[in-house]
Amino acid sequence: MSDADDFLLLNPGPVPLSDAVRRSMDEQMVSHRSAEFEDTYRRAQEGLDYVFTRSTPDEASTAADGTSLILNGTATMGMEAAVANLVDESSEVVTLVNGKFGRRFKRIAERHARAEPVEVDWGESFDLDAVADAITDDTDVVTMIHNETSTGLLNPVPEVGELAREHDAAFVVDGVTSIGGDEFRIDDWNVDVAITDAQKALAAPPGTSAMFVTDRAKGRIDGEGAPFYEDLDWHLRKAEGHQTPFTSAVPLFRALAVAVEEIREEGMGPRIERHRRQSRAFRGGFDALGLEAFPTLREGTEKSNTLTAIELPAVVKDDPDAFFGAVKERNVSISGGQAHLGGEIFRVSNMGNFTPEQIVRGVRTVGEAMNDAGFECEVEAGVEAARSELA
Repeated sequence: MSDADDFLLLNPGPVPLSDAVRRSMDEQMVSHRSAEFEDTYRRAQEGLDYVFTRSTPDEASTAADGTSLILNGTATMGMEAAVANLVDESSEVVTLVNGKFGRRFKRIAERHARAEPVEVDWGESFDLDAVADAITDDTDVVTMIHNETSTGLLNPVPEVGELAREHDAAFVVDGVTSIGGDEFRIDDWNVDVAITDAQKALAAPPGTSAMFVTDRAKGRIDGEGAPFYEDLDWHLRKAEGHQTPFTSAVPLFRALAVAVEEIREEGMGPRIERHRRQSRAFRGGFDALGLEAFPTLREGTEKSNTLTAIELPAVVKDDPDAFFGAVKERNVSISGGQAHLGGEIFRVSNMGNFTPEQIVRGVRTVGEAMNDAGFECEVEAGVEAARSELA
């Protein structure tokens, strides 16, 4: 099989892994209470400190004092831990929803506090005036998704962070598909807790997640009120000795350590620009194929730089399986829409470590599959547009 025929994973997580990340999981098993594991945790934590605090094009420091934590669970665990440690049943959580993962934050908030959602249709931008009206001096926590993976929208975290700080509310942000691939300013955006996932822009295997807890947020944490496994007071104490409270997924921690070390070797500045360039290539290529981007933009909202969501043409919506089947026949994997967006959109990711030729192959595959599914497009026009952005 030639390189061109190799399986190409373009889903928005899990993402392709480097050879070094994969090899790291083959090493001899050690105890999670050993010095060897403590060294693994330290390496991962130091790499995460860099990612969390230097996620700008110029790699300038962007974070207040705080601690990077590694969790034995995906980012949903981190989302719940952040909320559950900052609230009780009488607390008010203003939770912003414009996609699947915003809705997940709302569902988490409803289990632990009084949730006050600000909701718009999936793929729509938030009305910041409505958000400002919702956040009051009675608000204890504000939750938000930075990069809404289900729709490809980059939400206005800086503006909402200002509103949260004005009312002294803790600001908890899901940066799952932005941190490690795009700009994220913890201090400048008034973020108190930031969450990301190993399997997304960090380019590590699924199963662990990471969280940056600022010193400001630490003073508000009450681990006794949180689920036992998610007691952040406990996690923070153990992290001082490069440990976790419970048995750690040793191979996954090793893989995460290598993945964040690779990010540091590339540099966050070049990595952010690479992701943005590849995102422009996908958008430019799909536009040249005659396809329309899905999200609706408003002031403060942008298109994602780590994944691209595209509306399926009407003729393809009649039989979306024909399109997705044609993509699969070419040994490429992309994602459809989630929940009620199933059969309405498709999504591709450029998170991780793609080459320009893999991005071009993704555009070509979509164009050929569209033709197979009954939507006529000029495949080479899409390919040339993508190549132009990548040049």
